[in-house]
Amino acid sequence: MKIYQEDLATMKRIVDDYTQETVDFEIEQSVQTIIQNVIKNGDQALKDYSKKFDQVDLDKLLVEPSDLEAAYATIDDDLKAALLTAKDNITAFHELEKETGFLDVSTPGIVRGQKLTALKRVGLYVPGGTAAYPSTILMNAIPAKIAGVQELVMITPPQKDGINPAVLAAAKIGGVDAVYQVGGAQGIAALAYGTETIPAVDKIVGPGNIFVATAKKQVFGQVAIDMVAGPSEIGILADANAKPSELAADLLSQAEHDRRARAMLVTDSLDLAQAVSKEVDQQLTTLPRQEIAQAAINDRSFIAVMPKVTEMFELMNAIAPEHLEIAFDNPSQYLGLVENAGSVFLGRYSTEPLGDYLAGPNHVLPTGGTARFSSPLGVYDFVKRTQFLQYSAEQLANVANKVTKFARTEGLEAHARAIEARYKD
Repeated sequence: MKIYQEDLATMKRIVDDYTQETVDFEIEQSVQTIIQNVIKNGDQALKDYSKKFDQVDLDKLLVEPSDLEAAYATIDDDLKAALLTAKDNITAFHELEKETGFLDVSTPGIVRGQKLTALKRVGLYVPGGTAAYPSTILMNAIPAKIAGVQELVMITPPQKDGINPAVLAAAKIGGVDAVYQVGGAQGIAALAYGTETIPAVDKIVGPGNIFVATAKKQVFGQVAIDMVAGPSEIGILADANAKPSELAADLLSQAEHDRRARAMLVTDSLDLAQAVSKEVDQQLTTLPRQEIAQAAINDRSFIAVMPKVTEMFELMNAIAPEHLEIAFDNPSQYLGLVENAGSVFLGRYSTEPLGDYLAGPNHVLPTGGTARFSSPLGVYDFVKRTQFLQYSAEQLANVANKVTKFARTEGLEAHARAIEARYKD
């Protein structure tokens, strides 16, 4: 891995170079064409794209509920136990996120408040292709169901040998209401606009490749989306006492996701930096997804050596990583220094994959530096807020002159007259 020994200001400029993403206008145009085709031709467009992109001839898009039951029955007991444990932990964590509205009646004659309503129908995108992600289903479906979403629709790309049983089993465990075998930008278009078979949804969640992310961006406004997620990333803060083999393994745990993934270590020890770099090279030789991870390590990853702990945290806050590990002794005492991170893992035994699968906190996280202003997926993403207001005649009279003053100052005479109409008699 590249090792940098630069001052803080220089490292921040280097980080910007690693973070910046360029817009691929060819992909943008291709996705726009796909969306328009789905709007016009519905199910037939989806079947045509499945044949073109997935090499699968589909006679129907819906996966029968009996197929989910069969998949659940066929997965091995160890996987079933892992999925059910994950469900319990994810449920327990996200139950704590539930919110209620409020009612303010502190002033006689005035009622103010806010009510929370779950979204009616949500679409969940689950990637196919190079890996199966049952964990993604649980992380998206469970908070939605806790929030009270009435209908959760899942789409996932069709496979020549059928959809992975672990994916279908997770859909059953997570409470998904319907599964359709369609992927890519065309699947996002179907969720946003609806087809003869697939209902239009209110919000689309779930990760995907660059075509899926671009499609989510383009349909935003027609529907809500969780985020435009980029490639996976991990940032690690470590002192000289950390174990190089463990740090290398954690860096590679995200590098193996995607050639464009980012793995970043910031430390105050040059010896540790060099040892970790060596460990990464060694561990790569036996990694099944070596080609993908190697590309991520070569092109998008680095180690930075900073002299002060405060500078280490300042640099990592500038990075705003999706996942942040703090590999220090007594790591919790440093949590207050973290400003920008999707999810924080404290200490040697809180390795990032624990959060990916089982611990309970959500693994759908802001990427590409967007942790500066974004949050992990949660129950709050599946509700909308409606505020309400009631004034008595006396209370309206008390503020009428002030409201009409505002309205006429802004040149909105009808606003002022709407107030005065209540007092003509």
